Amino acid sequence: MKILLVQDYLRSGGTERQTVSLAEAFARAGHATHLVTFRPGGPLSPPAPPAALTVKSLQRRDTRLDWWAPGLRRYAISINPDIVLCMGRMANGYGRALQVALPAAAVISTMRTGKPLPLPFRRSLQVTRHVIANSQAAKAHLIDAHAVADEQITVIPNGLVFGPDAAAPASSARDVRAKFGAKPADVILLDVAMFRPEKNHRALIEMCAQLDPALPWRLWLAGKGPALGRCRKLVKSSGLADRITFLGWHADPRPIYRASDIAVHASRRESLSNFLIEAQAHGLPAVAAAARGVDETFVDQVSGLLIEPDRLPLFAAAVTHLLTDAELRRRMGEAARQHAETHFSRDAQINAHLDLFGKLSASPSSR
Repeated sequence: MKILLVQDYLRSGGTERQTVSLAEAFARAGHATHLVTFRPGGPLSPPAPPAALTVKSLQRRDTRLDWWAPGLRRYAISINPDIVLCMGRMANGYGRALQVALPAAAVISTMRTGKPLPLPFRRSLQVTRHVIANSQAAKAHLIDAHAVADEQITVIPNGLVFGPDAAAPASSARDVRAKFGAKPADVILLDVAMFRPEKNHRALIEMCAQLDPALPWRLWLAGKGPALGRCRKLVKSSGLADRITFLGWHADPRPIYRASDIAVHASRRESLSNFLIEAQAHGLPAVAAAARGVDETFVDQVSGLLIEPDRLPLFAAAVTHLLTDAELRRRMGEAARQHAETHFSRDAQINAHLDLFGKLSASPSSR
């Protein structure tokens, strides 16, 4: 098959990681794969893509305009793909135009966000051949809010881009903890996410202000983004600079997963959280706000604790419960590991995509 993946920019987000992971996997499986981005570069731009993967940017220089895709239809027609997979909100806005330009191809929209959908995205949902949702909650939202037919949707959960590394030495976790100033008895709370308002890092910082200072906790926040500066100021004004550490962006977050003890996530908008499934695959129990799709990432009360959004006292109480009970952390962490490995296998994700592509390529359009 000839496969075209469309993404606006390879920023350091979960959808972008999934895009690169899938593109490389399709190419390694022997399919002629093209990954086209609107903006050039980005922290996730693959430095050495597989031989069967072509990476192209449409903007000659980075205009910082996420929505501008000059020559996209012309490039797509020149490739004449069997499958077009639109990834991210901006790329999905072009699904309708791509389907019209490529009537023989199966253009696939994807629902991977908890944010409101722009009008071009909503229009594309009514025209593209199929939609992939990354959670059952995302599928239900497509049906209820956007009138997409059930049979036009396939649910394929995110795959573990960063699963556990069995070859990692035990000393690596100790080295990472020492690097960021953690003492051996400290219990590390971790969140790995882009600093965007909807990720709600502010709530985690305010929650920490409610934790008992006598307890040996530290909060690590890994990532970068537009809300980072405001979060740094909040930490400083809250007097928590000795407890909360900003780790920056990590191309491979597995070392900090191994060095941490509890995953915490207060995002208001999700579809399926890459951070939560990766953290739990590393054996971290989670305390998370119940955004859309988050309940599908772990077994509530077994592998973690699900809290109503913006209920900071309850969130702090749940974190304290895990902070003070090492045996509970161990049991929940093992349940989390098993759940993540069972439900979010990267191989299963790749195979599910390729199986769907084969079916869509072999059948005429039903729209």
